[in-house]
Amino acid sequence: MIASIPSPSSNGIGIGPFEIHAYGLMYAFAVAAAVIIVTRRWRKLGGSPDLPWEVAIWAFPAGLLGGRLYFDITSFNEMPHTWYGPIAVWDGGLGIWGGIAAGAAVGIWRVHRAGASVPDFMDATAPALLVAQAIGRIGNYFNQELFGGPTNLPWALQISPEHRPEGYIHYATFQPTFLYEIIWNLALAAFLVWLGHHRKIKPPGLFALYVAGYSAFRIFEESLRVDPAHHILGQRLNFWVAIVLTLVGLTWFAWTQRRDARDPLPPVDPAAAPST
Repeated sequence: MIASIPSPSSNGIGIGPFEIHAYGLMYAFAVAAAVIIVTRRWRKLGGSPDLPWEVAIWAFPAGLLGGRLYFDITSFNEMPHTWYGPIAVWDGGLGIWGGIAAGAAVGIWRVHRAGASVPDFMDATAPALLVAQAIGRIGNYFNQELFGGPTNLPWALQISPEHRPEGYIHYATFQPTFLYEIIWNLALAAFLVWLGHHRKIKPPGLFALYVAGYSAFRIFEESLRVDPAHHILGQRLNFWVAIVLTLVGLTWFAWTQRRDARDPLPPVDPAAAPST
């Protein structure tokens, strides 16, 4: 093999009696980055810069609960065999779709309660979510999880024997699907920002494209991954979820762009805008 990507020897840093897990740290960075991006985009729409932070206070814990619940339901056999297994997010195990669904539902409630435009806020959020997901995938790298099948490509990922799935013990390097997703998420985020600046996209069209674009990539990613998963008709469960959500996202986008222009969306609440 010419080259490969080494995996970290540890997934955390010990400070005295405390252990800081890289997985959780990356999620903290991801949330902070997302809120900063949304705040900048929301302010340009004339909205209050305080609203994204208020939404995050509610949506982040909801997203954690939703993501873990999705994981517990779809990957219950991977939970640690301890009493705290169902909530052990520091060891990995967050279903992104469950997290986005729960976080979005609570976020929509909070934005609506603030009297602001929910579709506009969703479009401001779409690229930020992709950046956050890209940062979060770094946590999977530290945990040596969610990788693809064996490969000898120059960018192959080294996986320690204790992290290799059953049937793959004798292989040393695997497809770095976390890296593929990071690249895709950042590229899609940049595209959505460009599209919003150069084309007249009716909200929440950008959010619909986020759902479709991310899910479409997951169809490809799920075809590579070899970590344990439930299968339906020979394919991983999330492969089918990704197909359904890709179709939902594309249909949603088409519907938003064909909406009667005489039926405008509620405007951003002027009272919520910062004073000048």
